[in-house]
Amino acid sequence: MRAIASAAQIPGVKVLGMEGDRDHNRSVLTLAGESGVLVEAVFQAAATAAAQIDLRRHAGTHPRMGAVDVVPFIPLEGATMDDAVGAARQLGRRVGEELGIPVYLYERAASNPAHRNLADVRRGQFEGLAERLAADLPDYGPAVPHVSAGAVAIGARLPLIAFNVFLNTADIRVAQAVAKNVRHSGGGLSGVKALAMDTVSQGQVQVSLNLVDYPRTALPRAVEMVRQEALQYGVSVSRTELVGMMPVQALLDTARYYLQQPHLSMAQVLEWSLK
Repeated sequence: MRAIASAAQIPGVKVLGMEGDRDHNRSVLTLAGESGVLVEAVFQAAATAAAQIDLRRHAGTHPRMGAVDVVPFIPLEGATMDDAVGAARQLGRRVGEELGIPVYLYERAASNPAHRNLADVRRGQFEGLAERLAADLPDYGPAVPHVSAGAVAIGARLPLIAFNVFLNTADIRVAQAVAKNVRHSGGGLSGVKALAMDTVSQGQVQVSLNLVDYPRTALPRAVEMVRQEALQYGVSVSRTELVGMMPVQALLDTARYYLQQPHLSMAQVLEWSLK
């Protein structure tokens, strides 16, 4: 992880954070910068990851198809979605040509409508890549998996919130039932994806949430639905965990919900007003 983050530390790019955990066996690296230099930083990080990670000896609770599993470009502070799409395609071409790793473009960068949804692109994971690539050609790179690094999804999208909710039970079936009812595809909340994770080292299971439309479904609403669904099984929420970063709007939504102050604004936050 240190080597990957270090590879991305080039002039003009800020490493905002890198974190991972043993159960998921997955790391999240967050970078910010102008699109041209950012593409170079991500490429250097990807090359380092591909050289050091061998998925033939890798196992974890989180789905994955590559040593560099997914790279989303997110437009911020004046950048446009077209800028993000352009960066995704530029990086995809380099990864395919220079690293020999198959690349699928996803979300807003997808050239194939069937590749817009990341879960569809990742289906079958690393172990099923050879069969997948033979039937569904990548956008860049070879039509066979990289022997140790697999394949990668590179795309452009709006910000999402990755948020884990721990349940005070070791029964994965409870987490699976809760996740099914909470996620949008199961008839649950709009813009919410959810998976059950067996976080065995912590003696608890986890409902892993991706809020891909947090303005429509606020974070506290998703947490409360997990709480209510778990109660059916006599299970409660023990704690939660933010993965990576979230927009300040999501923090404000959460404070409004739990403090019951619908008109709370950032202007009432001391440090924000001073800034």
